[in-house]
Amino acid sequence: MTPKRTGKRTKRPPELRPAPPPTVVAPEEGLGIEAFSAFDRMYGALAGQMTGGLSPGSAALAFADWAMHLAGAPGKRMELATKGARKTARLMVHLLAGTIDPDAPPAIEPLPGDDRFAAEGWHKPPFSWLAQGFLLNQQWWHNVTREVPGVARHHEEVVSFAARQWLDIFSPSNTPFTNPEVLRRMVETGGANIWEGWRNWVEDSLRQVSGQPPVGAEAFAPGESVAVTPGKVVYRNHLIELIQYAPVTGTVHPEPVLIVPAWIMKYYILDLSPENSLLRWLVARGYTVFAISWRNPDAEDRDLTLNDYRRLGVMAALEAISTILPDRRIHGAGYCLGGTLLSIAAAAMARDGDDRLASMTLLAAQVDFTEPGELALFIDASQMHLLETMMWNRGYLSADQMSGAFQLLRSNDLVWSRLVHEYLMGERAPMNDLMAWNADSTRMPWRMHSEYLRKLYLDNELAAGRFMVEDRPVMLQNIRMPLFAVGTERDHVAPWKSVYKLHQFCETDISFVLTSGGHNAGIVSEPGHARRRYRIGHKRDEDPLLTAQEWLAAHPSRDGSWWEAWGDWLSDHSGTPAAPPEMGAPTRGLPALEAAPGTYVFQR
Repeated sequence: MTPKRTGKRTKRPPELRPAPPPTVVAPEEGLGIEAFSAFDRMYGALAGQMTGGLSPGSAALAFADWAMHLAGAPGKRMELATKGARKTARLMVHLLAGTIDPDAPPAIEPLPGDDRFAAEGWHKPPFSWLAQGFLLNQQWWHNVTREVPGVARHHEEVVSFAARQWLDIFSPSNTPFTNPEVLRRMVETGGANIWEGWRNWVEDSLRQVSGQPPVGAEAFAPGESVAVTPGKVVYRNHLIELIQYAPVTGTVHPEPVLIVPAWIMKYYILDLSPENSLLRWLVARGYTVFAISWRNPDAEDRDLTLNDYRRLGVMAALEAISTILPDRRIHGAGYCLGGTLLSIAAAAMARDGDDRLASMTLLAAQVDFTEPGELALFIDASQMHLLETMMWNRGYLSADQMSGAFQLLRSNDLVWSRLVHEYLMGERAPMNDLMAWNADSTRMPWRMHSEYLRKLYLDNELAAGRFMVEDRPVMLQNIRMPLFAVGTERDHVAPWKSVYKLHQFCETDISFVLTSGGHNAGIVSEPGHARRRYRIGHKRDEDPLLTAQEWLAAHPSRDGSWWEAWGDWLSDHSGTPAAPPEMGAPTRGLPALEAAPGTYVFQR
């Protein structure tokens, strides 16, 4: 295996070093205030490391709100007592029925997506009794934490989420002697599965402590087995490398495609293995494709702003493409945070009369953050204060500081399922390209991430028309180009109903796709992938707007990949194919610098 390349540290340009704000207090007074503030930040950073980046204050406020209002609601408490008695009676009836007929129907079914009790062993006593008791208890606690009069909605969500996490700890599936699958495995292996599980746990712990990637991730190194679509880096600045991919067709559409990925992870989510690379697929469809590869920022980049990401990211890439392909309009496509940034850039361009974008595609990207899903559980004033102190301490937010929240969002998949299969069953889940990419995260500068969370998540400035670009607000309503948006059915980062809200803000023709899968797997959905399906609808500017639920009922599901529908849509908004352009523009100051995937993707 060839050694990984490491990008050189680029000296921070002067324009990225904002001048310190003027002081309005006496020097000795300002020194004292700053010292107290620094002490608070150091304390907060230490507390954040101990809690995995989760705010104890936020949880305490939510619990106090819930507990005080529950204590003042005797009617709600009587309702809970009644429901508790009924559930106990249902469980007793099920237990008695199970003694007579082991195949007696269950008293309660698991929620959709909960596969902990799907194995055959859970359908027979006594394990069926354990599963049924747990599910009824889980349902009761849902009632306890919901619809308590007077509780703030955010606090209700936090308490309900915390109750689910606490209950999951005590699920009978998580202990070896109450899980029939683990017991069967122990009999088959003579207990060797426990030894293998111990070895797996030790290996994972050592890798985590030493900062190594998960077992098997080394088989998916960028430039070797993933991110291998041929291309050249044709532009580089402090924040991005712009990759132009080599044509494979005799002619190409005149309008190039610019891919703007999220900067929270490496760009090659859209260029994984050759068979599921969206970039390679676009090139094969006859498009000139450019993709942004973001720099992995460090402490020196702490003062980079969200506007720097727009200016040195999207706008710099557009300038470079316009130099390589003069007088060509460009199809912009943004994924996740990259889609939100592309929307901001497009709104600012529309405001300023810049019409270089021919169309815009948003992949699992939000422009309105009033209903951002369970991620909002970790975004409030208390949580923001903790995150900002943690970022202030290092100058950036690192993957280990974010991991606690993201794992809790999908604890059944990322925590408990792994505990059972790898540590109790002793079976390693095979690594794949998507899992390896997921472990290859990047850092986020302090100022930029703070602005992103405060201005977009907390204050929703973009949807409200208050988001400022170069001291002037931008309006999504000014975007009049054709739009294509994709939401995924099981997205916990950008829920599809939130993505669908794009219709409320952009007065133009919109094609919307709802595809199967989650935030990542739903987007990496190549043609030929088994069990893939999607829905698609087209709304003209003058058509009445449907609610998300009405849209769902009006558009039937179809088998296949949404990539094909997007390819057809892009073709409908593109010109007649012609000869492909050269790589870069050597005569205009943009020579090809080096082969893809460049150097920034290797920064650690």
